[in-house]
Amino acid sequence: MFFHQHPYAPFIPENATKLIVGTLPPPRFSTGELKEGDVDFCYGSRDGMLWQIIDQIFHLGLKYENTREAIEQREQFLIRHGIGISDMVESCMREKVDASDIGMTEVVLRDQIDILRRHPSIHTLLFTGGNSKNGPEYFFRKLLKKYDLGLKVIANDVPRVHQFVLDGQTINTISLIAPSGSANRAVGSMELYKHLKRKNPDFNTVDFRVMQYREFLEAD
Repeated sequence: MFFHQHPYAPFIPENATKLIVGTLPPPRFSTGELKEGDVDFCYGSRDGMLWQIIDQIFHLGLKYENTREAIEQREQFLIRHGIGISDMVESCMREKVDASDIGMTEVVLRDQIDILRRHPSIHTLLFTGGNSKNGPEYFFRKLLKKYDLGLKVIANDVPRVHQFVLDGQTINTISLIAPSGSANRAVGSMELYKHLKRKNPDFNTVDFRVMQYREFLEAD
C-alpha cells in the first residue's frame, strides 16, 4: 500500500473570496518525482488543465516548467484575484500508485469548515469535480454532516450550484467539470458541447471548460 500525503498546505491569500477545492495532486508530487512540464505547485501536473484554463481566461503567459518563476506566476495570480486553493484530502492510502480519486482508501479529510472560519471573506467554493464517489463535492458533503450542515440546491444543471450557511454567512458551492482528461468523455456527451462542436468543429473540451470556468473565476 502507498501512503499518499498531500504535498502542499492550503494557499489562501488574505483577501481571498473564492476557494478552489479538489482532492489531491498525483503521487509523484508527494514523492518529488516530477515530470518535465510539471510545476511544483497546486494543480501543477502537466496532464491537468486548470492552469491552461486560467491562462486562457486571463492571458497570463504562464510558464509550464519546474521553476520558481512558474510557481510565483501562479501565486501572484491567486493573490491579485483573491483566489485560494485548499484540497479536500490531507492523506489517503492507495493500492495502486496512480492519481484516480476512486482508488483512495482510508481518506483523511482537511477540515474545510475550520479553514472557512479562519478566512471569513470566502463566499464561494469552486469544486474541480462533482459528487461522484471520492470527488471534492462528495467529500465536502461528508464533512458537512459532521457539522450538522447540508447543501441547498440552487441550480441542478451542470455546473451544479448549491448553498449553505456557516455562522450566518451564505456560502455558494459550484461543481465545475474536472480539469482532467478523465472527464473528457463526460464533456463530449453533453448536448451543449455537441451543439457548440457542430457550430465550430475546432471547438474542444478545453474550450468548453474555459467557457464554464470563466463565469465563476471572473465574478466578484
